[in-house]
Amino acid sequence: MGQKGRSIVKMDVDKLINLLNKALSDEWLAYYQYWIGAKVVKGPMKDAVIAELTLHATEELSHAELLSTRIIQLDGIPVLSPQEWFKLTNCGYDIPSDPYVEEILNQNIKGEQCAIKVYSGLLDITREADPVTYNIILSILTQEVEHEEDLSSLKEDLELMLERRK
Repeated sequence: MGQKGRSIVKMDVDKLINLLNKALSDEWLAYYQYWIGAKVVKGPMKDAVIAELTLHATEELSHAELLSTRIIQLDGIPVLSPQEWFKLTNCGYDIPSDPYVEEILNQNIKGEQCAIKVYSGLLDITREADPVTYNIILSILTQEVEHEEDLSSLKEDLELMLERRK
């Protein structure tokens, strides 16, 4: 770690690392939820949903990369064990036990809404205290908002398509 990386932070750095590890846990679980959802999803518009879930999985993985890099820059240790993800998560993990497209979309919309809430809180905490983390969180939050919009649009399209069939 660089000598100044930790010293520019104007808050309890260990508390910040803990919050970032919680978000990192969320990202790993979100990655898997998207990835496995893309594998098991069934129903109308399946191909469009698979494409979106696969893209989102890739983006969640990049969020995990950003967070773990920042944790290391702050002289912290990223969560080392998948078992810890479940202990630290803010947003949890919804098992895609019902693979129907609408259920998969609902689960992931719920996850994105939670992520938006978590990252909004992190923005507030880091705004004045840590500009580096703030910028990372802002870029992640921007994508999480896009994810929620993408998934909501797919759900709306599905609902319109099913309504027209009646």
